[in-house]
Amino acid sequence: MRNMPILTIFLSFLLLTSCGESAEKEEKGPAEETAETDLPQKNEEEKTILFFGTSLTAGLGLEPEQAYPAVIQQKLDSLGLDYEVVNAGLSGETTASGRNRINWVLNQNVDVFVLELGANDGLRGVPLEETRKNLREIIEIVREKNPDTRIILAGMQIPPNMGEEYTSEFRNIFPELAEEYDLEMIPFLLEDVAGIPNLNQQDGIHPTAEGQKIMAENVWEVLESELPE
Repeated sequence: MRNMPILTIFLSFLLLTSCGESAEKEEKGPAEETAETDLPQKNEEEKTILFFGTSLTAGLGLEPEQAYPAVIQQKLDSLGLDYEVVNAGLSGETTASGRNRINWVLNQNVDVFVLELGANDGLRGVPLEETRKNLREIIEIVREKNPDTRIILAGMQIPPNMGEEYTSEFRNIFPELAEEYDLEMIPFLLEDVAGIPNLNQQDGIHPTAEGQKIMAENVWEVLESELPE
């Protein structure tokens, strides 16, 4: 993968940041967490695309309209497509915490569900089978809620800090789950963004508004063909 040494630094810093954010999250009560991820109401005619992920999806450090889900909303609007984008990204999210809040997030009908979780697991050395199990359960809950929901899985990669075997097996979780559940997959959400200084904020961790635009293009390449007629 391009820029691997810089990507290693990028994702290592992301781990430190997300650990702190997770601790803060654990101190919050349910009401505070709900307020942080409030879901807007939509018109009956609109279809919903829900992005479920980490600080990368939440757009940490940026205005809400600069996060890649909002960029996707702008693109949909410009094309005259009647979709409401919901950004359910939460900083510090792991697959386990995502599994715990998925039922609340699915409090409305979702037509397209974009799943962006796993990076924080990999950076913390969470057992691979635990990550796989949590992602599998999230996918199955979404399908149980509405079998017609189209699920897109965002692939992620981590630096080789945990060893070559762990790193390789982690990367393979995503295409293997995509094949198992017949899902469309974004090969790597941070392609052409991770490790590139001018596409990341001063902390060297989170993408800038320009970086988010590139992420939106990475998503759109897959999302466009999955939009229900």
